[in-house]
Amino acid sequence: MSTNAGKTPDGLVIVDKPSGFTSHDVVAKMRGIARTRRVGHAGTLDPMATGVLVLGVEKATKLLGHLALTEKEYLGTIRLGQNTLTDDAEGETTSSADASGVTREAVDAGVAKLTGEIMQVPSKVSAIKIKGVRSYKRARDGEDFDIPARPVTISSFRVYDMREAEAEDGTKVVDLVVSVVCSSGTYIRALARDLGADLGTGGHLTALRRTRVGPYKLDRARTLDQLQEELTVMPIGDAAAAAFPRWDLDARRASLLGNGVRIEMPEEYADRGPIAVFGPQGQLLGLVESKGGKAKSLAVFA
Repeated sequence: MSTNAGKTPDGLVIVDKPSGFTSHDVVAKMRGIARTRRVGHAGTLDPMATGVLVLGVEKATKLLGHLALTEKEYLGTIRLGQNTLTDDAEGETTSSADASGVTREAVDAGVAKLTGEIMQVPSKVSAIKIKGVRSYKRARDGEDFDIPARPVTISSFRVYDMREAEAEDGTKVVDLVVSVVCSSGTYIRALARDLGADLGTGGHLTALRRTRVGPYKLDRARTLDQLQEELTVMPIGDAAAAAFPRWDLDARRASLLGNGVRIEMPEEYADRGPIAVFGPQGQLLGLVESKGGKAKSLAVFA
């Protein structure tokens, strides 16, 4: 759906985030474009990164916390031979090592160790809170601190190309073009750091583009300039149906659910996380989950 005038519809805006913008910058820009304060995002992207950033406007902001938990896909470039303060190209180089002797076999072995269910220590220059204070603030203040490792799932980690290059300081480096499919909360720059550490060369991320968040891909994304010209909003019902299993109710059960009654759910929806519930006219009623075989409300839209 596109709109240029009138009330902003409830739905998602899939933005192709430009490099140099924080996710908060994009939200602020969208508030102006959509003419509403009710805008939020489903998971951040680092300023250096580009690609899919899912925004919710109006009632669709209620979807965001559930969408943030979905799988994500990236294309990126990892440089072996240099560590940086931020684990990406925005930070100053902290150490260098000749990476020209690294073989494809060694790279593949290192990637295999970082695939599957792993424990990952996020970058110190991240938004994670340590005792109530953002990690990046502690790092900028020169504090010495540790971030506990946490479980993440790397469903796929593939190397498409391996190129020798020379860094500005003369270090012989190797650039890897990679794709990663991972769970929410994964830091791709931490993968670059850890791969470099395993290979003994150091490593950091030089480019990153998010190509998918859950079911929402780059082909649905629009740049901020395009959205300024024509605000394209995915209707809230379409957005929910694309991201969650769908459960259609008749008028009687829709009325009961709307009045707070925990109606019985079919067994097929057990242990499947959020379920999008639709009424007899195809309208999105809300998100529910199965608790003891009955529908527990997570978000209400009708």
